[in-house]
Amino acid sequence: MTTTETSSEMVAQKPAGATKLSFMERLRKGDEAAYLITICAALTVVLITGLLAQHLWVNSALSRHQSGWRFLWSSEWDPGSEIFGALPFIYGTLVTSVLSLAIAIPIGLGAAIFLAEMAPRKLSDILTFLVELLAAVPSVIFGLLGIFVLVPILSNYVVPPLRALFGWLPIFQGAFYGVSYFSASVVLAIMIVPFIVSISREVLLSVPASQREAMMALGATKWDVTWRAVVPYASRGIMGSVFLALARALGETMAVTMVIGNVPDVHLSLLAPGYTIASVIANEFTEATGDLYIHALIELGLVLFVTTMLINAAARLLMLRFKVQEVNA
Repeated sequence: MTTTETSSEMVAQKPAGATKLSFMERLRKGDEAAYLITICAALTVVLITGLLAQHLWVNSALSRHQSGWRFLWSSEWDPGSEIFGALPFIYGTLVTSVLSLAIAIPIGLGAAIFLAEMAPRKLSDILTFLVELLAAVPSVIFGLLGIFVLVPILSNYVVPPLRALFGWLPIFQGAFYGVSYFSASVVLAIMIVPFIVSISREVLLSVPASQREAMMALGATKWDVTWRAVVPYASRGIMGSVFLALARALGETMAVTMVIGNVPDVHLSLLAPGYTIASVIANEFTEATGDLYIHALIELGLVLFVTTMLINAAARLLMLRFKVQEVNA
């Protein structure tokens, strides 16, 4: 018997399950490899975040030791005298972010309800695509839009009526030169509306049909079903989209820098120029001289980093709770 015949007989006598077992072993090893790859990817993200936090903490040490907690509520920013206070920038960041949310939430939620509940399917798909396309526009384009389009409109058609109606309020007093908290807030609102619309639409579409059918069976109108069943059920997910939009507004740099005025003061009036954390870092970091000046700017970055991380964590928690609610429905 030749060697070839012997090999053929051995292959023929090999158990049928051996090939399947070998395949399953390879498949199991492939699953383990994929698991290890995904674990490494997740750990890489955590590592990068940790390294970023560590870098900000270490490189802001001089400013933290010099000013302590006073850095957060001091309103004086004088690099020439090496006096640094973050209050004007924290105040400007919070004012523009909160005001932009106040403008964007009604528009974004209304658009999301229309796209998810009212509009025909084809029209909804087209408008959703346009909204998502708007979210991809570079921020500098929004800044140019604010300077050349929105500021003249606000100066001529929006601010005068607001002053006529609410001029007795401190937030609408003082001269308006175009660049201001109000202008930056309007630009930010335009930028974050697509985020609220896209996420809220997906949340509304994921509401179980049983929630709608139960009220419609009782004779409720489409509007009643939307406001009394769909929106309350999706409220956690919608709040998650709002928090994500807030995190986006807090970190916006270029567009806000172009329309806020970049004045490190605290003004109660929304018509006055101001400053934000992201804007002052972008404007002054490359020109900063002296270790204390650089460390103060990095500490501002640390404040923004911590604030954004906390808001993102809250948003993710709300979205997770909504998904759990959806599964249990």
